[in-house]
Amino acid sequence: MALHRKATAAWSGTGKEGSGHISSTSGALNGIPHSFLTRFENEDGKAGTNPEELIAAAHASCFTMKLSFVLGAAGFTAEKLECTATVTMDKVGAGMGVTGIHLELVGAVPGIDAARFQACAEEAKTGCPISQLLKSVPITLSAKLA
Repeated sequence: MALHRKATAAWSGTGKEGSGHISSTSGALNGIPHSFLTRFENEDGKAGTNPEELIAAAHASCFTMKLSFVLGAAGFTAEKLECTATVTMDKVGAGMGVTGIHLELVGAVPGIDAARFQACAEEAKTGCPISQLLKSVPITLSAKLA
């Protein structure tokens, strides 16, 4: 059975001076603002988000859940998995583009050695649905046990 997840974005005005908001049917995002300044100029003090931040959140979430399944299949249960996903956006041709994603993982997994943990993390990185979706850009990983 197919699953369908929805989000809506609205924008008013020009690309640089305009602004918009993002909402999701789950309510996790409800009118969250975004603008050129919050996306491209890291404007401090402005509440808002941007597509790259949302991709990073989705990737970190998907990866840690997939890793918990991979660890379970290998006979381990994580006490804690914490992943920070960093989406890098840089100049590509005449515009901007996503040039890579780095997953930084710290895990507390009783009984696992570092080599096995690394192998499980690599398997999860390759197998998580968001990684598969984003495989057009380099995805790197650093994993360590706490």
